[in-house]
Formats: sequence, C-alpha cells, structure tokens
Amino acid sequence: MTDAVTDAREAIDAIDRSLLTAFNRRLELVRKLHEHKATTGMPLRDPAREEAMVARLQGENQGPLSDDGVAELVQFVLGLTRKELYGE
Repeated sequence: MTDAVTDAREAIDAIDRSLLTAFNRRLELVRKLHEHKATTGMPLRDPAREEAMVARLQGENQGPLSDDGVAELVQFVLGLTRKELYGE
C-alpha cells in the first residue's frame, strides 16, 4: 500500500471516530431535551425546526456535498436519533 493510501485511510478513520463521538453526544443532548419537553408538555418533534435545520445547514455548506445531500443527511440523522431513542 502506498503512503498516500495509508495517510488517506488514517485521516478517514479519524473523521469517522469524530462523527461517532459527535453523534453519541447529539443523542445525549436530544435525550435531555426530550426529557425537559416531556415535563413541560411540549411536543417532542418540531417539523418547522427540522426544516429550518436543513435550510441553515444548506446555507452553511461549502461542499462538495449537494443541497439534496445535506437534506438527506439531516433526515438520516433525525431518523437514526428517533430509532435509537424511541425505537421508531
């Protein structure tokens, strides 16, 4: 294997670990937020917030991920979050 391949794979592995850490932290924060919402009678989901998240991230995205890719990524993260926390 070339040094370029090894270096690229190591960099990708580091990013993957960062993504995993960030997602686990996100799950913790969402769980806490939902506990608070449940005690105050607020709905757990906020479709307007979800739409705003997509739009904001699309506006902040510097590529190469497309706007459609950003929307798909957000929907995946939200769906996985619901599945992990509530088995949905």
